[in-house]
Amino acid sequence: QGQLVESGGGLVQAGGSLRLSCAASGITFSDNVFGWHRQAPGKERELVASITNGGSTNYGDSVKGRFTIAADNAKNTVYLQMNSLKPEDTAVYYCYAAPLVLPRRYARWGQGTQVTVSS
Repeated sequence: QGQLVESGGGLVQAGGSLRLSCAASGITFSDNVFGWHRQAPGKERELVASITNGGSTNYGDSVKGRFTIAADNAKNTVYLQMNSLKPEDTAVYYCYAAPLVLPRRYARWGQGTQVTVSS
């Protein structure tokens, strides 16, 4: 039924950069919106970025101008390029695929990858 596998998380210093990858299998890019959410301890899950098959992107206010989402259809992979990282970006980042014709609760999620930004 499909699978999303994340990679690229780790520990970086404030001001640094990191690129997350989300490899999709059994999930068609044309039928889904792909993106990233994040959740820090004690905080609500937050939309980071999303991208449609047509290339339309959307970003959370806290990451606009710093993060970029991109998709490589040939590799069935979605990326999140994170620049100018701040300590408040520390969170578990989850990749998702949301079917266009189904309610949001049918979205698929990756296992999450930890991003820690030190001061």
